[in-house]
Amino acid sequence: MSKADKDAILNIFEEMEKYGHEQVIFNYDKATGLKAIVAIHDTTLGPALGGCRMWDYQTEQEALNDALRLSRGMTYKCAVAGVTHGGGKTVILGDHRTQKSDELFQALGTFIETLKGRYYTGTDVGTVGMDFVSAAKQSKYFVGLPEEYAGSGNSAIITAYGVWRAIKATAKEAFGTDRLEGLTIAVQGLGKVGYDLVRRLHEEGAKLFVTDVFEESVIRVKKEFPEVTVVKPDEIFSVECDIFSPNALGACLNDETIPQLKAKAVCGAANNQLAEPRHGDLLQAKGILYAPDYIANAGGLIQVADELKGYNKERAFKNASLIYDILLQVYATSKKEHIPTYKAADVMVERRIETIGRLNRKFRVK
Repeated sequence: MSKADKDAILNIFEEMEKYGHEQVIFNYDKATGLKAIVAIHDTTLGPALGGCRMWDYQTEQEALNDALRLSRGMTYKCAVAGVTHGGGKTVILGDHRTQKSDELFQALGTFIETLKGRYYTGTDVGTVGMDFVSAAKQSKYFVGLPEEYAGSGNSAIITAYGVWRAIKATAKEAFGTDRLEGLTIAVQGLGKVGYDLVRRLHEEGAKLFVTDVFEESVIRVKKEFPEVTVVKPDEIFSVECDIFSPNALGACLNDETIPQLKAKAVCGAANNQLAEPRHGDLLQAKGILYAPDYIANAGGLIQVADELKGYNKERAFKNASLIYDILLQVYATSKKEHIPTYKAADVMVERRIETIGRLNRKFRVK
């Protein structure tokens, strides 16, 4: 084994120790070409729960970093949403537009089955419910299947609903009212969540600037909502707006993009929007109100967690509506304790995990 290979292994364990991960599993199936990484972050609150992303990563290290960051974010999302699960994530290395097959997702199912309920997964970027109909042929630990296959259906709808509620809470904090009519909102990403979010914002009378790296997504939105203004992907950050809403991939708030922002607030569905924690400090220094992403985008998680109890749509949407109240609590804590909003959210989450963990240890029947 080369020194580089040894260093890579050591770095994985260093990252796991740094962020508190319990388990990272690499899965390869020769017959289907499946290359997948499952990261389980923390199961203090219960079995891990988190979506399965399929993306054409440039390197294996990039895929691993995504799995680690996203799984940790799921632990925090579960805690803040009040569901009895920890955080996990799956990433599949491959082009979701050309490399999917029934057999590939069945192979994923066989690997998830080996975890015997330590981890449940479902849709995320690059995957849809029917992918997991295939995977469910080999394992019962999948959620978010289409309704006709006894699942709770498309979780993007409730995710967009939760982000809409988060934007309204953010508007109330930033502008004194949660009415969005007349506000200018720049929406980055027009996929499953971004599309439905645009629909809600459009219905409420917001002025919208939109973009996406996939032209077909832009064409769809422009056709259905001709009033929106389309800009190039690298121009969305500099749009003069009230709220910037990132709904694509993570690390979009960084040293390059934050100086371009002309928004008064940031609130969107993308996971891990801050490239590094210090970027949350930078946003606060610039006077930009930041809605912690794992709160704003918790709607999908709330739906699939509810599915594990026997899905009730009304109950799930009621719980997702509480994202509004949770964010207002975060904003109040931020002001009271004079800390950035991302830190205020983390403090709330870590206190909850510590408390519930202590209760579980104290009263667990062996």
